[in-house]
Amino acid sequence: MTLTQHLLLPAFVQFALTVYVLVRMGQGRVRAVRSRRVKYSDVDSKTAYSETVQRFANNYVSQFEVPVLFYVVLAFALATGLVDFILIGLAWAFVGARLVHSFEHTGRNRIATRFKVFVAGLVFLVGMWAWFGLRLFVIG
Repeated sequence: MTLTQHLLLPAFVQFALTVYVLVRMGQGRVRAVRSRRVKYSDVDSKTAYSETVQRFANNYVSQFEVPVLFYVVLAFALATGLVDFILIGLAWAFVGARLVHSFEHTGRNRIATRFKVFVAGLVFLVGMWAWFGLRLFVIG
C-alpha cells in the first residue's frame, strides 16, 4: 500500500463509524415511531426518544465536531504530499480513540471514561496538526 492509502484507511474507518452511529440512531427512531412510543408530531423532539436512541443521536452530532479537524489535516497532508508514518500512526490513534469514545458514549456512558478517551483523541489530533505544521514549516 502507498502512504496515501495508509493515511486514508483510518479516514474510511472514521467514516464507517459515523455511518454505523447514523444507522443505529435511525433504527431506534423508526422503531419508536412504528411502535407508537413516539408520535409523528413529536419526531423532531429530542425528549421523545429513549435514552439509548438519544445517546446515538448525540454521538452522531459529535461525529461532525472534532473529527472535521481530522479530515481537514488529512486533506492538507495529502495536498502537500507531507504524508509519513508518524502522521499515519497519529491518525490511527485518533480514530481508535474515537471508536472507544463512541462505544462508551452509546453504551455504558461512564462520563469519566468517556472524557478521558475524548481528551486522548484530542491529544492525538493536536499531535497530527503539530507534526504537519513542523513538516510544512520547519522540517520539510
